[in-house]
Amino acid sequence: MSADITARDLEEAGAVLAAESARFADFGWMRGTSGNLSVVLSRDPLRLAVTASGHDKGELTPADVVLVDGAGAAVRGGKPSAEAELHARVAALTGAGAVVHVHTVASVAMGHRHPGGIVFRDLEMLKGVGQPAHDVEVTLPVIANSQDMRELGDRLEAARNPRMPAVVVAGHGLYVWGETPRQARHHTEVVEWLLELELTAK
Repeated sequence: MSADITARDLEEAGAVLAAESARFADFGWMRGTSGNLSVVLSRDPLRLAVTASGHDKGELTPADVVLVDGAGAAVRGGKPSAEAELHARVAALTGAGAVVHVHTVASVAMGHRHPGGIVFRDLEMLKGVGQPAHDVEVTLPVIANSQDMRELGDRLEAARNPRMPAVVVAGHGLYVWGETPRQARHHTEVVEWLLELELTAK
């Protein structure tokens, strides 16, 4: 993909992100104006469409999106989320085509309980993140929060588990990624299900 991104490209990406945001907001995972989503539009140079800052994620329109560069700085559009830099870092680090950031109760609660990482085992739902359902332990990393996106990105890079397309940011929420917005959505739903199960089981 090149960086020759048209207004129509950005609008189409905005429509996808608006639909995905509405879905997560309906789940109660993006309360108020919290959370943000992105989709990669170009790899060289890296360009992402990111949901605009300060908007109710259940009411986004295709216009409520900002084009950002590999450092998370706005290239076109309004003000991106403050966490756009981390979205770009995740996309560059993992090769993901889409990144989801939601603020769920289960992710924050489990991050507090298991600051060293959350271990899952013998669950059919692990297949939803590409892992065996039995006889294998899979750890969801937990990293300390920071308002400095570069520092947070460094922590994510150091802790990332290639077998788990997600990390919990302690006291903050959940970052999840996938090759496409649909896959990122599915990964998010699966990881959140796993977190909710562990939260209620213990």
